[in-house]
Amino acid sequence: MKWDPSKYVEFGNHRDRPFHDLVGRIQASDPRNIVDLGCGPGNLTATLTERWPEARVVGIDSSAEMLLKAESLAGQSSRLEFEHGDIATWVPGADTDVVVTNAALQWVPGHQDMLAKWLRALKPGAWFALQVPGNFTSPSHTLMRELAESPRWASRLSGVLRHDGAVGSPADYLGVMLDAGCAADAWETTYQQVLPGEDPVLQWVRGTGLRPVLAALSTAEATEFEEQYSALLREAYPPSRHGTIFPFRRIFAVARKNA
Repeated sequence: MKWDPSKYVEFGNHRDRPFHDLVGRIQASDPRNIVDLGCGPGNLTATLTERWPEARVVGIDSSAEMLLKAESLAGQSSRLEFEHGDIATWVPGADTDVVVTNAALQWVPGHQDMLAKWLRALKPGAWFALQVPGNFTSPSHTLMRELAESPRWASRLSGVLRHDGAVGSPADYLGVMLDAGCAADAWETTYQQVLPGEDPVLQWVRGTGLRPVLAALSTAEATEFEEQYSALLREAYPPSRHGTIFPFRRIFAVARKNA
């Protein structure tokens, strides 16, 4: 399943804001080694070199397409690097000071267990900050699943869309962090996003949640599915004279390992 970096960075201000809100809660004063798990096209990873000018920042992603885009940013700073890697097999180094993962862990089954292992492995004083989407029960996702499970598509899309247990609640992440010996904070925010253009919610999910569906279908089938899905989305998210309002819930958690 390939990623399209240009599609992913559409609606950049809306996609970027949770990252900045997350990083703003990290109070590390002088970190030397920072890791961004699931760095995507790297544009947000690069901002970490501005927040902590003396730190080495490494972005890790499993998508060759995303990393190709990210590598174009690496020349901006000698302290910015990108590596191909699988989040599921990553372990923090003894010198890791800050870990950031933004809108990535929802793609990793069992990531709460991994989080517990990562936190236990972090050195005292290190920080771990995560953000995951919490909109799996919103119309954009429920309508997609219902359509995929309909008689027309069930045989082609059975098991393609994962939603149960994709992410935890804020309390779940808080509990994992506290149990691992951290001072922690967890919260959620629903952004009332106003999207411009025609069928903007369809354009949004094309860059993320709809990808597994499109990857499983032929070109003609994908077009048909999108036509049916977009009609449902227009009813669920009607346009207004200001644009289309697309509420988006995000879940955040930040931990600092106790001494």
